[in-house]
Amino acid sequence: MNRITLNTNGITSISWFNNSIIDIPLCGKMYYLDGRIEDEYKYHFGSFFDSSIISDDGIYSFIYKKTGTKGLLLKNGEILREINRSYYCAENYEYPVCFLTRNNGETYLIHCPNGYNQIDFENVETGLILTNITERNPSDFFHSRFEMSPDNKYLLSKGWVWHPLSMISIFNIEECFKNPLLLDNSNNNLNVGTEINTASFITKNKILIGTSEEEPFDDDFTEKLPQKSIAIWNVETNEISKPTKLDFQFGNLFAVDENYVWDLYKFPKLIDVVSGKIIYEDAETYSGEQNSSIMGYLENQPKIAFDRNTKKIAITNEQKIEVYSF
Repeated sequence: MNRITLNTNGITSISWFNNSIIDIPLCGKMYYLDGRIEDEYKYHFGSFFDSSIISDDGIYSFIYKKTGTKGLLLKNGEILREINRSYYCAENYEYPVCFLTRNNGETYLIHCPNGYNQIDFENVETGLILTNITERNPSDFFHSRFEMSPDNKYLLSKGWVWHPLSMISIFNIEECFKNPLLLDNSNNNLNVGTEINTASFITKNKILIGTSEEEPFDDDFTEKLPQKSIAIWNVETNEISKPTKLDFQFGNLFAVDENYVWDLYKFPKLIDVVSGKIIYEDAETYSGEQNSSIMGYLENQPKIAFDRNTKKIAITNEQKIEVYSF
């Protein structure tokens, strides 16, 4: 294990780009792991925006308030346009948004501009929303914590339904471009009878999933995936591995590979997926208490960013950023 501490003089948000950490709302301030700090952009967008994402090529970025309705779509650090989501329960759960770059080079913002339950694909350059057709009739699902598969084939939504029950949905991106109605109700959801409050892509077709400690909502399926356990779901075969029960509370999980996963509930931990044992922990760094998409009740949470390419975790700690690598 390796830990690096980076000093800052104020942080608004953090994202990974090219093995460095960038604070996009704060002039695109780049924190290199060797300690160098540089401003990439001209503009400071204030402290209102506490979260950000960046496209694979670094050209486009999106800054937003995690439990708000407002965001700004940027190109090379300058405003393209404002973006909004529904006010409905927005203060309670994490903003659903991610970037997608298709094989033809076009970049899209995937978000929910027309309703909390309607996923849409918006061309970042033109603003055209290709999926907003009149026939749309989305199911009652609060989308959140969007994540793309490593090959950009699948979109994972880690959200919830009333009252409140954490669930996940998965969508085949190109099929949804052809037929946007497929975004209204995923046809490849897990039927396990327990709340799935966290998930993370391991490979292009395998996802690490974790269940909450809440009582099952359907006892007929709980043997597949009991409470407070983790397992690996193969999206294409719809098979779930033998679950591993954890004897400690966990939160948002970030998969390293099929053997290890980061857990950031209260402090960073590295967990052995098969045994369920903690093989590394650092109780000196507070990493928050988020354990689902619903987080509006939490206060003073640190900012967290996971680099899927390097498997590094970055956590803000007052005026510092702690970086963990495995």
